[in-house]
Amino acid sequence: MKKIPSDKIVLSLAIVFIFILFASLNPNYASTTNIINIFVAASLTGLVAIGATYLIIAGMNDLSPGSVVAFTSVLSAVLSTNFKLNFGLVLLITIIAGGLVGIFNAFMVNKIQLDPFIATLVTQSIFRGVAYIICEGKPVPVNNATFNAFGTMRIFNVPIPVIILVICLILFGLILSKTVFGRSIYVIGGSKDAARLAGLNPQRIVLICYILMGIFCAIGGITLSGRMSSGQPAASVGLEFDAITAVILGGVSFSGGVGDMFGTVLGVLILQSFNTGLIMTGVPTFWQFVARGLLLLLALTFDFFRKKKREKGLIEASKKNL
Repeated sequence: MKKIPSDKIVLSLAIVFIFILFASLNPNYASTTNIINIFVAASLTGLVAIGATYLIIAGMNDLSPGSVVAFTSVLSAVLSTNFKLNFGLVLLITIIAGGLVGIFNAFMVNKIQLDPFIATLVTQSIFRGVAYIICEGKPVPVNNATFNAFGTMRIFNVPIPVIILVICLILFGLILSKTVFGRSIYVIGGSKDAARLAGLNPQRIVLICYILMGIFCAIGGITLSGRMSSGQPAASVGLEFDAITAVILGGVSFSGGVGDMFGTVLGVLILQSFNTGLIMTGVPTFWQFVARGLLLLLALTFDFFRKKKREKGLIEASKKNL
């Protein structure tokens, strides 16, 4: 049996601690309804966190998911309400639009050679603006029953957005850990030069990772519109912040080359449980921003010490081989 890493045990215990803490402060926190609501709220962050896991392991990053989710949310609502398209066509067009945003990001990173932070900051601004432009700054109602059901319907009392998240986590977790493509992501995150010498094409892998992020954002935007029965241009501000926090907290190294999807799952659960707990215990909004910032600082601090530990292990291993 494979031994569970100590950091994953610590993260699991942290989830238990958060649950006990907030349940003691507000008994409703432990209710079945609230637990389901935590998973529903985590579905959007979780989808983006999957894409962030791939990108950060590959040594990249993306600051645009919140804007892309808002853009695809509005786009899907406009296609459904204003153009009267059926839900299947809306789903297809919106996912293609998300993928094209990913291609745009990859173009700036690969061809113009902009730093990923700067490139995706450009995208963040552009697509938040486009979201407002195509709906003239107003939420777009969604009246299509199939569309709304996509965001609200439950199967065996499990909401569809949660089912989608679980399927994506399992599928892309297996791709990351069990396939040649997944191993290639780790290689380019460790060293692009080594990846090229191994016959890999880092630009192609980066392109695929950004396309996947765009698709995850599009799916998130569609489910968000279905849940809210409208496309919201102001939605998901700071979503990328939450996703990066969850991923780093889950053990993905900010410098690339290290991490796994199981850690991301734990990171998302910690983040959403923590955020929901703050809301349910009446912590003022401004203090919630402070708390989330401190959580990211904690995640980056853990990442620093994990990196030091890995470097120490590599040095000791090299000495033994001498």
